[in-house]
Amino acid sequence: MDDRKGMPVRPRALVYGDVDLNLIDGSAIWAQGMVQVLARAGCEATLVLKAPIRTGRLVDPLRALPGVTVRSPHAEGRIGGGEGMTPRQAAVVLTEIDAERPHDLVVVRGRRLAGKLAHTPLAGRLWTYLTDVPQSASAFDRSAKGELRRIADASRVLLCQTEELRSFLESAVPATAGKCVLFPPVVVLPDGLAPRSPEPPRGRTLRLVYTGKFAPRWNTYEMTSLPRLLAMRGVDAELHMVGDKIHDDPRDPGFAARMRTALETARGVVWHGGHPRAEAMRITAGCDVGLSWRHPEMDASLELSTKILECGALGVPVVLNRTPMHERLFGPDYPLFVTSETDVVDALTLIGKNPDVYGLAAERCRTAAADFTLDAAAARIAAHLERTFPEPSETVLAAARAAAEARAAATPVTVAAAGTSVPAAAPGGAERRPLRVGVAGHDLKFFTRLLDYLKSRPDMEVRVDQWAALKAHDAERSKELVEWADVIVCEWCGPNALWYARHKRRGQRLLVRLHRFELYAGWPKQLDIDAVDRVVCVSPHYARLTRETTGWSPDKIVVVPNWVDDRQLDRPKLAGAEHHLGIIGIAPSRKRLDLALDVVEELRRDDLRFTLFVKSKLPWEYWWIWQRDEERAHYEKVFRRIRRSPLLAGGVVFDPYGRDVAAWLRRIGFVLSTSDDESFHLAPAEGMASGAVPVVRNWPGADTIYDARWIHDDAPAMAASIAATVRGGLWETERRAARDQVRRAYGLDEVCRRWTDLLAGVLTA
Repeated sequence: MDDRKGMPVRPRALVYGDVDLNLIDGSAIWAQGMVQVLARAGCEATLVLKAPIRTGRLVDPLRALPGVTVRSPHAEGRIGGGEGMTPRQAAVVLTEIDAERPHDLVVVRGRRLAGKLAHTPLAGRLWTYLTDVPQSASAFDRSAKGELRRIADASRVLLCQTEELRSFLESAVPATAGKCVLFPPVVVLPDGLAPRSPEPPRGRTLRLVYTGKFAPRWNTYEMTSLPRLLAMRGVDAELHMVGDKIHDDPRDPGFAARMRTALETARGVVWHGGHPRAEAMRITAGCDVGLSWRHPEMDASLELSTKILECGALGVPVVLNRTPMHERLFGPDYPLFVTSETDVVDALTLIGKNPDVYGLAAERCRTAAADFTLDAAAARIAAHLERTFPEPSETVLAAARAAAEARAAATPVTVAAAGTSVPAAAPGGAERRPLRVGVAGHDLKFFTRLLDYLKSRPDMEVRVDQWAALKAHDAERSKELVEWADVIVCEWCGPNALWYARHKRRGQRLLVRLHRFELYAGWPKQLDIDAVDRVVCVSPHYARLTRETTGWSPDKIVVVPNWVDDRQLDRPKLAGAEHHLGIIGIAPSRKRLDLALDVVEELRRDDLRFTLFVKSKLPWEYWWIWQRDEERAHYEKVFRRIRRSPLLAGGVVFDPYGRDVAAWLRRIGFVLSTSDDESFHLAPAEGMASGAVPVVRNWPGADTIYDARWIHDDAPAMAASIAATVRGGLWETERRAARDQVRRAYGLDEVCRRWTDLLAGVLTA
């Protein structure tokens, strides 16, 4: 917040879920867990309640936590009646509460609510937890996409429960890409409750347990028949059911009455009613097997049940549906996967006869749950907080003080009332303030994440002079930036750099970032290099070419590489990734798609599992490329080859251009760079951050950016390296090495640190 600029602070979090905390279900447990996680991660957390509290079983434990405040709009008289707030009411109340004492982040759950908040002063500070979204492409209509795009634009962070949900959202709604981070369910064991030892139920009643809401697709009514069906197999069993939320389903009007009757009268069913979460988990710990068997139409769900993780943390194995998500969590050979009622009865019967099966299932569940503890969740959130709210730097604050003093010393004198001349300000009286950073350019797409980072720093204040086009800008706005800023960054060494070099104030620092595009244009030769403090290049090779081309002093040129958002890209690979090659961007022809085809063709001579995935706009989508005869001829030859080559048939897949690169890279095991030349080539670095192995052709300067182990002389050598890596079982080792390398050299945190030093004036050539 502006009133705390330059000071280390404990972030203030406002939390609201469109959930009733009187009822125990997954969404209510989310609200409780989120507050606990934020408090553990170092936030001051304020939880706003949707409905009046009738039972404190979920809220009372939160009131006792240090740094946590619970507010009830109903008790405060903001909302009348005894019903929960509507999304519209909640948006008004949250805005009012924030206005009293502004918060740094506003964590909300509920799509309709987030849509309302997108049009309030809370926009830009929202950390939106997304679950109630369409979970198939067919259900994603234009309205849903538009709403989620507005929510994404208004959100600083989008919290996703699973990797599957994150990848789906990024593919369906491009605006979410780069903002989605994982926040899996949180499992908190009550005090005094420890995981049980896996003891198979031999010679006694098999105790089954279900906790949560009672609804048709959750198969809760069908579960009440299990004790009777198991008795027919000679297995004595009882089913313990915990919860008091019975759904009224419009598609099945008789369900609620039927469910209640079964809970009260079915053979072997013990209905415990609603209980605090701690007591529900104690009941679970006293049972042998948890039930999370659901209707098959829920197999496509992108959400993960908290209940199966709670059971795992308690050492209680779970019967659940076989889905790709569950296979990734428990392993494809987990023994308690089911698809039908018969499967459930078979699995439960097997447990009683085979103790080894029971022990294996319990151990798999316990291992899976280990990544979902309160400490693990707090560490995840703390990492996001650290990146979103970086600590102020004394170096930056010192640079800001020096700039303020220099400005004060240069301030013209004013005439006092008595006619005597006095200085408007003295150097010692310069105001204490953040470093003022101006960013100017016509196209900031390569600077966006850095710009977000700079704006988030409490020791910097950032203003942007967005030029309408390469040579078009608002001169008055640019002059205002000159008057205000301590340091100006020109993104691209174009007309913007020429203008600011001519108009900068004395003592004002000017940084110019030069890309490959401008190096061979006329602007660098026109630039008054004496007015520029540093020219920033992204690689040593292009720094050398810049010196040779312009004749500028080496002291003027500094290398700060392109950033790689390593945390966003580091995601689990999909099955078969080690046989998948990827190339990002195939236009213009110097990207050399033809050489990538040489590589995959060579590999497919021995193994048809090798496939090339191309993520790119197609060349005819670039008018300036397609109007050139030599470019058209190149691509016509390439695509004719793909159609006619027996080895390439079925071996090349074209995926649409888009921002969902992180999700796309989950299927890629090797990323190719076959270009004739590059200034940096971000694609291999992004591949490395994703856990793929880079395969780089030896274009000029490649060895100044990438380790020699990844660089090869030609397409046959590239293919041989890939084949040897897979055949020798080295892919896992190589990809881990690649990921570690790129994180140290080009990770976003490292590049942001270097830009911070550059802006503070301490990074030299």
